[in-house]
Amino acid sequence: MRDHSHGTGHDAGSAPPDVWTGRATNRAQWLAALAGAACLALGIGLAVDSAWTSGIAPLAMAVVGCIAAGLLVLFGTLAFVHVALRVDEDFLEVRCGHIGIPRRRIPLSHVAGADFTPQVTPRQWGGWGYRWRPEKGTAVVVRRGEGIVLRLWDGHVFTVTVDDAEAAVRVIRDRLRPTTPGSAH
Repeated sequence: MRDHSHGTGHDAGSAPPDVWTGRATNRAQWLAALAGAACLALGIGLAVDSAWTSGIAPLAMAVVGCIAAGLLVLFGTLAFVHVALRVDEDFLEVRCGHIGIPRRRIPLSHVAGADFTPQVTPRQWGGWGYRWRPEKGTAVVVRRGEGIVLRLWDGHVFTVTVDDAEAAVRVIRDRLRPTTPGSAH
């Protein structure tokens, strides 16, 4: 789903907004979260009302396994249901999920360049979430589609999926323009 009503109507001739915000959402992640909740409920159900006849150790292992797997899947997927991107005068900030964790804040002074990419896929990065691949860099991938690629001065590359990525790249590039001594910025 795309929502471009948050100040992204910046065209090439107008001044960029003071703060640009964007986001990307993956509703399919809710299905995985539901599976995690079901696994968690199964573990709790086994712990509360079990007619387990094989002894306490297998019951404890089943309960702990179901609860641990359920929590990992539930929180792992909810952390990447959506990503929010915020670009202001000094920083680019990426927040994941409903509580904003994991979060990455990159000073724009560390950004050498920004590019639009029309197609970022989980397959390119090995899945959804916060990803790292030695040959590609780091990425936050919450859905298939457009994204931005930041080239940092230290040689690292950071990719993030976000709706209206072209507008984000324009705003970032506007903020990266070097200023000459004595010019107003």
